Amino acid sequence: MTETEFERLTDRALTALENAFEASAPDASLERKGPGVLEVEFENGAKLVINRHAAAQEIWIAAKSGGFHFRYDGSAWRDTRDGSELYGALSRLASAQSGSPLVLHRNPG
Repeated sequence: MTETEFERLTDRALTALENAFEASAPDASLERKGPGVLEVEFENGAKLVINRHAAAQEIWIAAKSGGFHFRYDGSAWRDTRDGSELYGALSRLASAQSGSPLVLHRNPG
């Protein structure tokens, strides 16, 4: 995929994730930290940083439990290690960091 396609795809993904967090975790603080970076801070002060990594053409997540890399497979963003889908993985990570169950839903639109 070209760099332009990757940027368009990740911009769409980050906006969708921002919307999913707003709907599922209304107490979380969301902030765009420049192009391609979304920071999520929970009430307990824990943070997740979600960003695009153009050189690898991946979405990276920094969490307390480690770093995670997701590559687009043509239909979904999948973890490069275990193949898990981005929304499921982020739901698990956000639940662990916030201390409350959290399920992020992909907007079907």
